Amino acid sequence: MILDNTEKYQEGNRLEAKAAQGGLPKSLWETMSAFANTAGGIIILGARERKDGSLEIVGLNNASKMLDDFWNAALSRDKLSARFLQDKDARIEAVNGKEVIVVEVPRASRTMRPVFLNKDILGETWRRTYTGDHRCTREEVQSMLRDAEATSDDSRIAEGAEMSYLDYDTVRKYRMRFSFANEGHLWNDATDDEFLSFLGAIATDADGNRRPTYAGLLMFGRDCWITRVLPQYFLDYRQETSDDTRWEDRFTSITGDWSGNIYDFYLRTYNKLKAALKVPFKLEGIERVDDTPAHEALREAIVNCITNANYHERRGIVCVWREDALLIANPGDFRIPIEKAMQPGASDPRNATMLKMFSMIDAGERAGSGISKILHGWKEAGYASPFYEEEYGPDRTILTLPLIESPGRLSNGVSNGLREILPPDIFSSLSGERAKHSEAIIEYLAENGPSKTADIAQSIGLGISWTSELLRNLTSKGIVVVQGKARATKYQLAPHARHTPSNE
Repeated sequence: MILDNTEKYQEGNRLEAKAAQGGLPKSLWETMSAFANTAGGIIILGARERKDGSLEIVGLNNASKMLDDFWNAALSRDKLSARFLQDKDARIEAVNGKEVIVVEVPRASRTMRPVFLNKDILGETWRRTYTGDHRCTREEVQSMLRDAEATSDDSRIAEGAEMSYLDYDTVRKYRMRFSFANEGHLWNDATDDEFLSFLGAIATDADGNRRPTYAGLLMFGRDCWITRVLPQYFLDYRQETSDDTRWEDRFTSITGDWSGNIYDFYLRTYNKLKAALKVPFKLEGIERVDDTPAHEALREAIVNCITNANYHERRGIVCVWREDALLIANPGDFRIPIEKAMQPGASDPRNATMLKMFSMIDAGERAGSGISKILHGWKEAGYASPFYEEEYGPDRTILTLPLIESPGRLSNGVSNGLREILPPDIFSSLSGERAKHSEAIIEYLAENGPSKTADIAQSIGLGISWTSELLRNLTSKGIVVVQGKARATKYQLAPHARHTPSNE
């Protein structure tokens, strides 16, 4: 049951409790819309939050009738714009003799989003952030509508763009790389405009005029013209490996001393970031091979960032070389759940035309295994596991590629000595892909006592969001308990999970 150990739950980004003593609250539907438009979540009707952040079960007087009322509204297009719930997603559960309603709200598919209320797409579309539900702006609604389209956004003709916006020096560099990767290809004999047309970089408008597509403008344009069409467009590279200076090296797309387009940014950024990688000495014949799985993973990571970015959003693409990690961030969230995106064969790029352009020069994975290649290549090179984090409002995806060596416990699980100390039933409830990371958290808490999320995350080499998710799961199982609230929140092993080794 989802509500086992409910008193250990806390409201958060994916959990909402509502007392609902007077019937279905209006805010229920706002949270339904918010969860469906972000990462999904759980709503508990018949519970409320205590001062310490834990949940208190208050129960419902007539849960059956309220559940009927819920379904009558949820299946009405007058209330919700899309039918995305299944029968199993809402049910009655009993906790300590009290009945509550649990609604597991799935993330709606991008073709259904935005999910809005009362037939009011601009006024009643909601999203979830760490501070709660918020009403979407017109720009957020428009972004979801673009993602809902069957065709890739970057394949469209860039509104108002002219052929003169393209930088043909960049086109020449790309064609040289294309020719090298595709010897004998028919496109190699085409004119520049024919080549760009074949590539999807330009198209013919309704009046018969050739114009750049969004993909062509972004890949081969100049920043001064790109920003006329996409005002939020911005690219930023920084090296921040010293405590003495704000950054040792930086370039952005707005300086005017280079093209400022995506293709040149990819080349410049990769050549900068690859210097952070350790390169083992390896020979093939008499030639030294400097390309490692980490190099391949880095190329895939930059391309993945570029081809999943939402160039209509704020803050732009940012790549940072820090002493302990490489950070690669893009505007926009994943178009499919992040857990699914990490599986081989799962892919739904926001900019499919740009991904095609990179794949044709062997710089990007088209078969849907790009993210899994990033994760596998980085770990194969001996680094700690990469991790993704998503932020909302504005939407942002951040990939962290640690430059620290992989902690031994993440590959070997909890040490044998610790297993002898901790009760064996602690580990029996852990399964699946995240089990070893959960065991690493247990080991850390056993060794260090009450700890903050950030300290745990840094120690085990995961992101804060992912670590928080694992901690919530361990808390729900009663393995971990919460101390304090807000910034003072700490986690420790539950009393029954802490054994003291005998002196015998």
